[in-house]
Order: sequence, then C-alpha cells, then structure tokens
Amino acid sequence: MKVAIIGGSGFIGSFLQKEFKNPLIIDSKNINELHKIKDMDIVINLAGATILKKWSEKYKKSLYSSRIETTKNIVKIINDSNVKYFISTSAIGIYPNNCICDENSEFADNFLANLAKNWEKEALKCNKPTSILRLSVVIGNGGALKQMLFPFKYGFGATIGRGCGYMSFIDIKDLVRIYKFLIDKKITGIFNVSTPYPTTNYEFSINLAKIFNKKVPFIIPPFFFKIVYGEGAEVLLSSQRVYPKKLMENGFEFKYPTIKDSLRSIKEIL
Repeated sequence: MKVAIIGGSGFIGSFLQKEFKNPLIIDSKNINELHKIKDMDIVINLAGATILKKWSEKYKKSLYSSRIETTKNIVKIINDSNVKYFISTSAIGIYPNNCICDENSEFADNFLANLAKNWEKEALKCNKPTSILRLSVVIGNGGALKQMLFPFKYGFGATIGRGCGYMSFIDIKDLVRIYKFLIDKKITGIFNVSTPYPTTNYEFSINLAKIFNKKVPFIIPPFFFKIVYGEGAEVLLSSQRVYPKKLMENGFEFKYPTIKDSLRSIKEIL
C-alpha cells in the first residue's frame, strides 16, 4: 500500500508517518511535487497554514489558499490518477458556538465556517472514494499543547475567563487510529473527529496543571486574546460541543475518551 501525506512534516503528519511503510511526504509548500501522488494508493491531505495566529487580511488569504487552492490542485491530480482513496481535512469550526453538534447539524456563517465549507467543497469534487475529517483540538506531545505546557509547568497556568467554554478534542493516538480504521474498512464520508466527551476550559486547565503537581492560579480575560490574535482569537474563545456520531455508528472505539485519559498518557512521556 503506497501512501502519500501532504503536509506530512507537521505535528499530525509526524505521527502518521510512523504508521505506514515508507510514505511519500510532501511539504504543503512544495506544490511542484504534487504530481508524485498520482501513483499512490492512498492520499492524505493535511495541508493548511496554522489557524492560531493573528488574522490580517493578508493572512486570511494565506489560510484560504493553503487549504482551498491546494486541495483543488490535489483533487485535480487524483481525478486523473491511480489513487484509490483520498482523505482530506476540515475542522469543527464549521459549526456554530454554544450548541451541541453532530455531522447533521447546521453550519455557522463566519470566516472559519466558510473556510471549512469551501475546503470541503473542493475535496468532494474528487471522483475517487473520499473521506473528510473535521478535526477538533488535537491533544498530544506537540502541536498546540506544546505551547501551553511551559506556563503550566512553572505554576503560571490559567483559565480563559471563568473556564466555562467547551472544548472538543481528540487524542493524537486516537486520531492516528481513526485514519487506520477508515483505511482498513474502506469507509467514506464526513466525520467529526472528537471524543464523545468534550471538556471545559476549566477542566482542561486543572488536569494539565496536575501533570506538574501545580494549581491554576490565574484567570486570563478573553479580551487579552482579542488584543493578541485579533479576529483569530475566535479559535481560542469558541465554545463547541461536537460529537463523533458517524465514527461511533461505524464501530470506532476511543482509547482516550476523556481529557484525563489523554493528558495522563502524555504525562508518561514528558
């Protein structure tokens, strides 16, 4: 089985690389290498500029082109190739805040949601069997969590406001298992990639602090993130409870369903 991972040098890609024999890794910036995927059996698309950054109008265009334009180019090549299965990426930012959502829920109408909708629209133009993973926050030794560890390690952890906002998440190890699960069973469709048990910001902060035997002494007001990230603060300030209805209907079982389970497994390797 020949596997290509586009954007495979990032956090998620670095874990996926270990699961396949000699995968073809294509940096999402090297668009000129995309032609190499035409002889692959499976193509996994992880391309996309980081969302956790201040959104200037220029950066919004980068977010758009790195997702929509890159996916458009990938699909164009796949449609005229020997590829047997395509797995693309999206995000739970497609859903509105402050409501419980599964794959059948209505979409929000804001920049993040429209970005995800257009991203999926391009992926669904693929004429080969296709799956799209709507990713939640990925918890693992790296990625966004890596940026959070330092203050918590030294006792400067904090909640965002009162910590009441919900956070849907997936452990990186379960995420890798989901990719393998879909490939092995040849399942297609659109899937929410989150555990069935969303956490709150408070619960997440308390459990992260416990890894280092610390408390959470501070509260950061939401306006601070708006100053630092501008409109991009929406990523940190959203409150989403998203459920993996289709994964569970297909029989996937989570090994790290709660934030305690996920952070406990990370503690063992820190």
